Amino acid sequence: MAALAPVTWLDGTSNRRRNVTLHFDEQCRIQEAGDTVASWRYADIRRADGPAGVLRVMCVSAPSLSRLEIRDPALAAELATRCPSLDADMPGARGVAAIVGWSAAALASIGLMVLYVVPIAANRLTPLIPYSVEKRLGDVADKQVKVIFDGKSCQNPAGRAAFDKLLQTLRIAGGIDATADAAVIANPIANAIALPGGKIYVFEGLLDKAENADELAGVLAHELGHVKNRDGLRNMIYNGGTSFLIGLLFGDITGSSAIIFASRELFQASHSRESERSADASTIEIMHKLGRSPKPMGEFLLRITGKEKGKGLSLMSSHPFSEDRLARMTEEDRKPSEPPLLTPAEWAALKAICKTPKT
Repeated sequence: MAALAPVTWLDGTSNRRRNVTLHFDEQCRIQEAGDTVASWRYADIRRADGPAGVLRVMCVSAPSLSRLEIRDPALAAELATRCPSLDADMPGARGVAAIVGWSAAALASIGLMVLYVVPIAANRLTPLIPYSVEKRLGDVADKQVKVIFDGKSCQNPAGRAAFDKLLQTLRIAGGIDATADAAVIANPIANAIALPGGKIYVFEGLLDKAENADELAGVLAHELGHVKNRDGLRNMIYNGGTSFLIGLLFGDITGSSAIIFASRELFQASHSRESERSADASTIEIMHKLGRSPKPMGEFLLRITGKEKGKGLSLMSSHPFSEDRLARMTEEDRKPSEPPLLTPAEWAALKAICKTPKT
């Protein structure tokens, strides 16, 4: 039987679309200008994905990219009746279930790795990474911070001298080596951060809200705790590992990968809370060694954030609630047994560290 309706053939060896006709006998013969250019066994013909209204088929014994595209309905029906295995490779109910099952298994395995394996690896790897490597990572992060916050380091001489005195006092009390360095950035954000490699930034907005040296000292002691615990490096390893796994499986944070992303954020919040509690413990330890109370830091944080309980999901919070931190610091409250960490004049100079000195 000769089928005269035109058919498009892609031979699988070039990108040229060739107009052919089909001849049905023992095999499906593909003819071009009257010559047979290929023959496909009916048992080897399989349906391939194609647009609506087009029967697109392939042959398992032909080149893998070879395709026939049949637009004539009668011709498509005739060929379909001759191909006993036309839909053999199309996923049926069991096939779909298998695909869904394997997808769910892959999703679950990535989720378990994000929640358990990567954090363990981050904790194990962090102590093994040389400080020189961490320092280079910190230098990169340092440049990004300066670009993001568009802030300049405050260098008023008297203020800088007071800040360095406070930092040195806290560093010695905490047993933290001189690699830890800190500066005040002229930026209105009320925050402080510790980068990998020991760099600490206090933002001017935080300093402006501090009412005494003990409040600022508690925050600096907290950040020094992060430096001592190498939390910045640990979080960088964790975030890099989870991002790699998500990209490996999904390529982007869309669709199903949003589940993994949410799981990562949930665990990261929990992981960060543990890091914050550990850094708070450093504040308590350092302030006690200096004969000062950690309670002013708790009061300072609550004054900045306001009451946090009831405003959102505690599971997604990366910090313990300020009310809980104040309660912990209050439990460790002690009457000062040593002189203030800075004199009134030094504290006034520190508060003006971002101001241009008068000439």
